[in-house]
Amino acid sequence: MSLPPGFLDELKSRTSIAQVVGRKVMWDQRKSQPGKGDMWAPCPFHQEKSASFHVDDKKGYYYCFGCHAKGDALGFIKETENVSFMEAVEIMAREAGMTMPARDPKAQEKQDRRTELVGVMEQAAQFFKLQLKTNAGTAARDYLKSRKLDEAAVERWDIGFAPEGWQNLWDHLTGKNVKEDLILAAGLAKASNKGKKPYDTFRNRIMFPIRDARGRCIAFGGRAMDPADNAKYLNSPETELFDKGRSLYNLAPAREATSKEQPLLVAEGYMDVIALSEAGFGATVAPLGTAVTEMQLQMLWRLAPEPIITLDGDTAGQRAAMRLIDLALPLIGPGQSLRFCVMPEGQDPDDLLRAEGAGAMRKLIENAKPLVHLLWQRETNGMVLDSPERKAALDQSLRQALGKITDAGLRNHYAAEIKYLRAELFAAQRPQRETGGWQNSNKSGKGRRDGTFGGKGVAVPSTKNSLLAQSTDVEERVREAVILAILTRHPFLISEFLSDLEVLDMHGPDHRALMQALLRHEREHAPDMLRNILEAELGPVPLEKLYSLSHVQITPAVRPGADAELTRMTLAEELAKLEARRGVQREVQDAVEDLEGLADEGLTWRVGQAAEAREMANRKGMSDESGDTEDRGAMSNYLQSLIDGEVWVKKRK
Repeated sequence: MSLPPGFLDELKSRTSIAQVVGRKVMWDQRKSQPGKGDMWAPCPFHQEKSASFHVDDKKGYYYCFGCHAKGDALGFIKETENVSFMEAVEIMAREAGMTMPARDPKAQEKQDRRTELVGVMEQAAQFFKLQLKTNAGTAARDYLKSRKLDEAAVERWDIGFAPEGWQNLWDHLTGKNVKEDLILAAGLAKASNKGKKPYDTFRNRIMFPIRDARGRCIAFGGRAMDPADNAKYLNSPETELFDKGRSLYNLAPAREATSKEQPLLVAEGYMDVIALSEAGFGATVAPLGTAVTEMQLQMLWRLAPEPIITLDGDTAGQRAAMRLIDLALPLIGPGQSLRFCVMPEGQDPDDLLRAEGAGAMRKLIENAKPLVHLLWQRETNGMVLDSPERKAALDQSLRQALGKITDAGLRNHYAAEIKYLRAELFAAQRPQRETGGWQNSNKSGKGRRDGTFGGKGVAVPSTKNSLLAQSTDVEERVREAVILAILTRHPFLISEFLSDLEVLDMHGPDHRALMQALLRHEREHAPDMLRNILEAELGPVPLEKLYSLSHVQITPAVRPGADAELTRMTLAEELAKLEARRGVQREVQDAVEDLEGLADEGLTWRVGQAAEAREMANRKGMSDESGDTEDRGAMSNYLQSLIDGEVWVKKRK
């Protein structure tokens, strides 16, 4: 329907967004200034402990500096209540004491019919609850007790029972003057193709009401009591109220639980959801009889940035996970992904909770695997990579999978992680070699991300004590600081150099946090606004430390008002020098590590190439500070001494 001119403006003027939001959050009393309409709270849209969710009551907007959710009061109601725009207007108008304008007759008729259908569904839910308490429901009650559900839990979940017989519910509802077309439209009964009276959809089943985000009953799920029944679980057919691909079981309670920083879990069925919730994991939902859909993924991400998929430890559970990977890859992005919690073989969450308790489940949740590791597991499971052709086939399959990721920066990070996993796998498969009585000291055959090798994770002595390791950090941190300072002063350059910045590995938590924050706000081109955002997210200390560094203060491109071309050239040069230095460093480190015992005829060439590259970098950097040039020259001499001395050759006594 269309609203008359001025209606929304008046509605917004009568509504305080702080009051609307305040019903869903707890304000941070230290940061908030109610007199100024400046309010802060932990974000209701993602899990966090700090208060990064900001509400400007005077301007009528909210913004989260963590997940970047933003909007006005209507948008907040839409997102938190999972309702349409017009439904949000109705809720807000009711709270503001305003009368909604007359609806379009057709729209009003449609809304009235939905209201009638919801009423019919609630009557059916009450009928099923009463039937569970009768003699006909004895077996159903015994089954629920065997699943460790007491009477209080059964009441909390509105669990009921549909008795045997063809017209029990039909006769009950028609006896209360419910229109027959409404019973059929609600999916509670089906028309007979033999000209007889319609018959109940659910018979001899334990009944679980399915409710929408506002708590209204829109469908049912029924668990068969007869083991011979063709369908163990049966859901309502799709109706005017129910679209199973756009619904989640236990959605409303899970939303409330996620706002209290509980991890969002996705289980496979009703009993898993109930068991997890009763064990303290209240933020649990389940799809309804089908694989997770794209719409359901979007609904999950509105609740939490990284929902945890709990998978049954059987073949079907594994297959479901692998299908979900393909659905999720094109949709994931920075801060929006999935994690996977795999149950022990042959168990589902309910089995695990009954056997080992909530502690065992909590431990599995804490160790949930990221999506990239499930992708790697899928692509390598059962493969024998004993030939170049098979390795090439794996590479091709991985490239195709990574190509589905639409965000370039995230795709680069996935590629880097896959590259590491690939190198680790191939290193583990490589047989140990012996030359002149010397053996590779890396017993595990695996490299580590912290730069260490060997079974106990101890750094190789020659790498640890080399001039490279001693001199690298200082120079690289200097260049990183200049890069970060340029970007904070001239944020328009972030998007221009985005592909280089996204794969840049920074030293130390301060530098990493600053770079991640800059990348999150790459579209913010106003320096003052960007600085306010950074300080709100990280506090003032990181920026203060950055600008206090002498080498940052003397860099012309860092100063406000610096020429745009100068800043662009300076940034490009710093990035190029940093990458060149790290490229040489990686080659040198690989060669020096090999000197620990593994030698072949190509090793001399590798070290020689590293020395030559270092010398080229030395000549190119003659214009740099004298100290830096001396370091470069010293490293070249060091490498040459290794070559001349043939340190890897076993000396005769």
